[in-house]
Amino acid sequence: MKVFIAIPCMDTLSARFAQCLVNLVNNKHDFDVEVGFHIGSLVYDSRNKLAERAINSDCDYILWLDSDMTFMPDTLDIMVKELEDNNYEILAGMYYRRRPPFTPTLFKELRIMPTGTVAKEFDEIPEEIFEVAGCGFGCVLMKRNVLWNVLCQHGYMFSPIDNVGEDLSFCWRARMCGHKIYCDPTIALGHEIRTTITKSNRGIFNNGYAFKTQT
Repeated sequence: MKVFIAIPCMDTLSARFAQCLVNLVNNKHDFDVEVGFHIGSLVYDSRNKLAERAINSDCDYILWLDSDMTFMPDTLDIMVKELEDNNYEILAGMYYRRRPPFTPTLFKELRIMPTGTVAKEFDEIPEEIFEVAGCGFGCVLMKRNVLWNVLCQHGYMFSPIDNVGEDLSFCWRARMCGHKIYCDPTIALGHEIRTTITKSNRGIFNNGYAFKTQT
C-alpha cells in the first residue's frame, strides 16, 4: 500500500510545518509514503496538478496537507486505519479558521446551485467521527478512486464553481458522485497564523483571542 502526500504551497514553507512533515514521514508506517509539492499562486491549480499526479501514480490513498498546518507524527497512520476499518473514502481532520471567531472549517449543509450557494456550519461538533457535507482541505485523506470518479463525471476536480472555494467545490462534486465525507474531530491539528501586535489590537489578544497554534 502507498500514500501520496499532496502539498500545494507558495514559494515558502513555515518551519513548524516542515518539522511536522518530517516527523510524520519518518514515523514508522506499514505502507510506503511519497511526498509531492506543487508551487504556485493559485491553490486550485496546484491541487489539480497534484491530483493528476496522484491519479497517474501507483498510490492507494492521497493525504492533502496545507503548508500552514501543524499535526502529530501519527496523524497519517490514524487516518489510514480509520479509512480501512470503516471503509470510508474521504476522511478529514478538524481545524479552525485563522480569524475570529475561529470556527471549524466544516459544513453540515452544502448546496451549489445556479441560483446561489447554501453553506451552513455546525452548531455543535460531535465528539466522534461524523459525516459532513463539506470541509477545508488542510488535512484530508482520500482513496485515489475518488479523484478519478470526480474527474470522469465532472471534467474538473478542484476548479472553483462560481465564487465557491476550491475545497468546497471539490466536496460538492465528490458528493454528487456518491462519495461521503467524514470528519474525525479527535485528530490533533493546528492552523498557523502570522500577525503583528500593535497598540490598537493588543487588547484583542489580551481578551483571549490570541492567535496560537493548536496542537
